[in-house]
Amino acid sequence: MAEKKFTVLDLLELELPGHDALNLKCIAGRRGLPRALTVQEINRPGLALSGFYELFQADRLQIFGRGETAYLQKLHKEKTTDTLVKFFQSEIPCCVFTYNLEPTEEFRALAEEACCPLLQTDLPSNEFSNRIIRAFTNIFAPHQTLHGVLVEVYGIGILLNGHSGVGKSETALELVERGHRLVADDIIEIRCVNGNVLLGRGVNTTISHHMEIRGLGIINISQLYGVGAIRDQKEIQLIVQLEDWDSGKAYDRLGTEQKYKEVLGVKVPVIEIPVRPGRNLPIIIEAAAMNERLKNMGYNSAKEFNQNILKWIETGDAQRTYYGNDDSY
Repeated sequence: MAEKKFTVLDLLELELPGHDALNLKCIAGRRGLPRALTVQEINRPGLALSGFYELFQADRLQIFGRGETAYLQKLHKEKTTDTLVKFFQSEIPCCVFTYNLEPTEEFRALAEEACCPLLQTDLPSNEFSNRIIRAFTNIFAPHQTLHGVLVEVYGIGILLNGHSGVGKSETALELVERGHRLVADDIIEIRCVNGNVLLGRGVNTTISHHMEIRGLGIINISQLYGVGAIRDQKEIQLIVQLEDWDSGKAYDRLGTEQKYKEVLGVKVPVIEIPVRPGRNLPIIIEAAAMNERLKNMGYNSAKEFNQNILKWIETGDAQRTYYGNDDSY
């Protein structure tokens, strides 16, 4: 099934919090609201308004600040519309007027005729540009969905993977009980932002903070443990693969060889944790999170242990331990 396109109407309906809010409203060209926004770049059309249309990026959102609006007033006084007619010959997705500026009558009429939406915001041009770029970076980021549970443990975003029934949700529930936070359960939407950051969140924000526990049913984490036990999204920094204990498999006991899984072109560290009765998975995952933080700070426990062993062997202490001080051997 084809992915749903992002339209100008979707842009108007974006609910972004606080310093990310765009404060947009439509002032003309409502028939063009279903137009698709296909690129995340923006454009200031000053050169195009002056008649220079070579390399004009018509597929981008066009921002009209004080300079562009002043030039429209100049064209209005001169009763010149040739460049404006040419401007709307391209199927521009939409135009945004910052500072609550108003377009001229000619510009508004041509926009209505071309079904080009005109939007308005009270934000300054530079602030709106910063916010719309952040929004587009998230909207147009490559993404995919994975099955698992995403939790935040000691500031580290951990994706719990494993087959159905292995105990992902139960482990996450105990982590929440121990003071950590749930991001999403079951289906995780992952977006690659800035080419190297994987942000995970629930596919459906309405139910993402609910959890299915076999034998108990659906529980609401935010209601049971408070809003401090949840968060909307988190960078994925570690993948924990839970699997049933296999006595015939050789599990890593030193941790010197780091495994990775590639998600949307980004390599994420992976650790495999075998599950069997008596193993306290939440404590193991807490230790894995703290160990990952140490690695990010430049300290690797396994490598340091390996280096200390090599130094111990090189000093001859190992030989004296095993063979004693008798040189006859």
